Order: sequence, then structure tokens, then C-alpha cells
Amino acid sequence: MALSKKLLSQDEVVVRHMHTHIKTLLPAIIVESILVIAAAVGSFYVPENARYWALPTIWIAVLLLSIPLILVPWIKWITTTYTVTTKRVITRKGIIKRTGHDLPLTRISDIQIEKDFDDRIFGCGTLALQTSADDPLLLRDVPKVETVQVEISNLIFHDIQGAIDADPTS
Repeated sequence: MALSKKLLSQDEVVVRHMHTHIKTLLPAIIVESILVIAAAVGSFYVPENARYWALPTIWIAVLLLSIPLILVPWIKWITTTYTVTTKRVITRKGIIKRTGHDLPLTRISDIQIEKDFDDRIFGCGTLALQTSADDPLLLRDVPKVETVQVEISNLIFHDIQGAIDADPTS
């Protein structure tokens, strides 16, 4: 879900709009794959006299289990967004209970990145935006975290064109 233009102030431009990295769905995809493989193997070994009721039962069970296994994590992923504009960093999360955080760029005093081993493999990381408040705003699983860090730094130091041009491939 893209950020609505009516939520932007005058002469505010979206520099980057993104979801968390797709790796957050990997555990759900693995479990779902195991479930489908197990159902396929189970379907293959169902006795001939039980196929009429057993096959639909197996696949209906797979379908019912797939809703919490795949659909719920996907909805969480699709509704979690990070937006960097020329004036602020915006986070949004949720459908029923929508939460968010708007952090003006002028309040950011330090930007840190953290990349675990799996983050380095997938090319993402955690971005910590430190303000004068005690707790930093943590943006977890940010794709191309180094590029986003450069963009925000450029915006803080008023190099708006440099921030917009930081990653011409995306």
C-alpha cells in the first residue's frame, strides 16, 4: 500500500517507499512447502477404497492450514511499509489496527545499520534512527539498507537531489 499523496505536505516528495525484505516470509514459505509435500505424499499413499473421501479431506485440511501459515504473514508483510520523504521517515503497519510513526528528518541525530549473517546474505538489515529521545526508531529488515542510510544522510544534510539519485536502479 503506497502512501497517499494527500498525507504529504506541500513540496514533500517520496524518495523511497518499501516493504520489509521478503525474507520475512521465508519461514512461512518453507513450512507451507513441507505441508504441501506431505499432503502430496499422503495423497499418493491413500488406499484406493478411501480415495473418495480421503483426498478431498487432505486438501481441504491443507487449504485451511494455509490460511494462517501463508496468508497471515503475507498480509503482515504487505501492510508493513517504510517511506522516506524529503522531510520525514514514515512507518505504517497493520490493517485493522493501523500503527505508525512519523519522524521528521530534522530530529535524527545518528543513523546506524546492523546486519546479521542472514541479513548480509539477503542484502537487508536494521536501520536505527537515533533522536534526542532515549529509544531509536528501528526499521527492521530494510532492503538495500546501506542505500537507504545514504539517502537519509543526504536528506539530513539537504542534498535532496543526491538522495533521490542515490540508487538509480530502484
